[in-house]
Amino acid sequence: MEKPASTRQLKVARELQKALAEIIRAKGMAAFGGALLTVSEVRVSPDLSVAKVFVSIFPSDKQESVMALLEENLRAIRGELGHVVGKQLRIIPEISFLLDTSLDYAEHIDQLLKK
Repeated sequence: MEKPASTRQLKVARELQKALAEIIRAKGMAAFGGALLTVSEVRVSPDLSVAKVFVSIFPSDKQESVMALLEENLRAIRGELGHVVGKQLRIIPEISFLLDTSLDYAEHIDQLLKK
């Protein structure tokens, strides 16, 4: 079982989430093929060196292409993140983007309930 995140991890995760959301918003929907991208959660490792960034993408048919774009631009996004939070953090964490499927799951449950 995974131990609960420390207060520091939670604070860093919240800061990274805000910064990444702003970076993605500044790029605009056009940069991601017209898809709406939301940073839904960030989880940081105990040593603050790795951050898992969960994103939800709408419409869902663009998920694969947007995830590919995020992977291609990973270094540039991390660089921008460094400029934004570089004063607060000594080490800018390695980031990996993961698809947040909670919205799809909620939609699936909704469909089942309607039957």
